[in-house]
Amino acid sequence: MVEPSPQAASIWSRARKFFARLFHRAPPEPGRFESGSKFAWRGWVGVAPWMWPARDYLVYVPRGYTRWKRRPMLVLLHGCKQTPEEFAAGTRIAAFADQRGWLVLLPRQSKSANAWGCWNWFDERTAEGKGECAIVAAQVRAVRRAYRAHPRQIFVCGMSAGACLGAALALHHAKLFKAGGFHSAVPCGAAWNAATAMQAMASGPQRDVGAIAQTARARAPARALPLPVCIIHGEQDRIVAERNATELLRQFLIFNGRSTADGEPDADARTVTPLADGRRVTRDDYLLADRIVIRSIRVTALGHAWSGGDDAFAYNDREPPDATALFGEFFAAQLGRHDARAVGKPRESIGEER
Repeated sequence: MVEPSPQAASIWSRARKFFARLFHRAPPEPGRFESGSKFAWRGWVGVAPWMWPARDYLVYVPRGYTRWKRRPMLVLLHGCKQTPEEFAAGTRIAAFADQRGWLVLLPRQSKSANAWGCWNWFDERTAEGKGECAIVAAQVRAVRRAYRAHPRQIFVCGMSAGACLGAALALHHAKLFKAGGFHSAVPCGAAWNAATAMQAMASGPQRDVGAIAQTARARAPARALPLPVCIIHGEQDRIVAERNATELLRQFLIFNGRSTADGEPDADARTVTPLADGRRVTRDDYLLADRIVIRSIRVTALGHAWSGGDDAFAYNDREPPDATALFGEFFAAQLGRHDARAVGKPRESIGEER
């Protein structure tokens, strides 16, 4: 009897595993992290001109992943003094991804670009959609292709400096995303160097962020609007002032055509939920054409930390509400909405390619 070659045996083994999974005769493959790196020509950062315009990233591939099925993808941006591994653990994002079958992209900031591991959201180029925005946007496109993520089901979310970068991505690369989620964030363009960034975090934007939203809206492709966002902020945050959440809300109301730079409209719906230990969650929803385009969530007694996270890791608060679940619920509600964009944009431009 002729023994099969090692190569033929390997092919046969993989084929048997494939058909076993196809007919549900084998347990699904467990979730796993994979690493990569991506370069962007427009990724030079003004505050770190010495840094090569590339960043590493992790991808969490969920349990049961197969290339035969397109999946939603979440872009999750860590905050200062965090790594993607720590942020993933603190938010319990792997369990979320396994439950829903979503891919997760976790970009990694380099200590060479920022000694504290912060994203340089205050860099002028980054705030304009270039710099680190361009690098992460390039990562999104690369991972979307490599893992066959659904091109119309990609979400951007972050904490603190990661949320600030996420806001800039949402404004300037809106065509990449279905929705955004920002926890403890400063509006895009609120500062232009490290000194003004500290001032913005402490007391609010140092320039008109509404005008930035108007400019971004004028440049956004028609099919990219509206871009729904969910904003979470702790009322006891001593690092990022609560005024930033109000200004971020106004910025995206303007970007979505719900408001003008002159003022912020009242919420269309408000829900107040009492929690244990005297905590309270206030949720305000803002509608456009009967669709929620902004959800603002304020949590009493929450500081500068991911709500409902694993407090074994820095910048996580174990008490409810669970921010991962809140963002996940908001994002999941956007799935299947392929015909609702371009609200408030000229009808003749609706056919523009995404």
